[in-house]
Amino acid sequence: MSREETIGRIEENKIIVITRGIYEEELQKLADALYEGGIRAFEITYDPADPDTLARTRKNIEMLDRQFKGDLLLGIGTVLTCEQVKNAKEAGAGFIVSPNFNEAVVKETLKEDLVSMPGCMTPTEICAADEAGADFIKLFPAGTLGIKYCRDIYAPIHHVKFIATVGVTEETFRQYLELGFTGAGISSMLADKELRKAGRYGELTKRAKRFVNIAKSFSA
Repeated sequence: MSREETIGRIEENKIIVITRGIYEEELQKLADALYEGGIRAFEITYDPADPDTLARTRKNIEMLDRQFKGDLLLGIGTVLTCEQVKNAKEAGAGFIVSPNFNEAVVKETLKEDLVSMPGCMTPTEICAADEAGADFIKLFPAGTLGIKYCRDIYAPIHHVKFIATVGVTEETFRQYLELGFTGAGISSMLADKELRKAGRYGELTKRAKRFVNIAKSFSA
């Protein structure tokens, strides 16, 4: 898939499920449940505290790519270094997400023909990331900052494509889209640890369907 196609799919689907610390069989079960609910994009995050995170994350990206035969858009998150970008490229990831803006990481992402989504909070960071060539701006942590902050930021800087993250609910997801955001990265609501522990994957499918229906209501 080309970089332009990846950008288009993110814009179309508006939802990226963020998985952290979920691997192998458990990740497969979650992906199956959410795919059934209409989810088409997953972000698998690196764990900076895990010395084997490059190999482990790569293995899981490759596993999901085989499982869904390329029909699930896959990216890697918590990308902090250029080495991690190269590993993501080799694993078959289509987009790169970071909690921060690092110009070198953005440039390496574009060099590898991947989609760039750095994390930013302030107007200075957002504009610097945009000037560096970032395709999307991950407004982080949007849920902590609140919808008023998002509205105030968006008003003068609405030429960039914002992805809201942290604490996204059905209500706030709709609010972000109404505001003009491109989409959201959703973690706890769609990767609920307690539901997974109880084996209630059907409930996660239902939640996914509700989020997808909201996204579809904003499609052109």
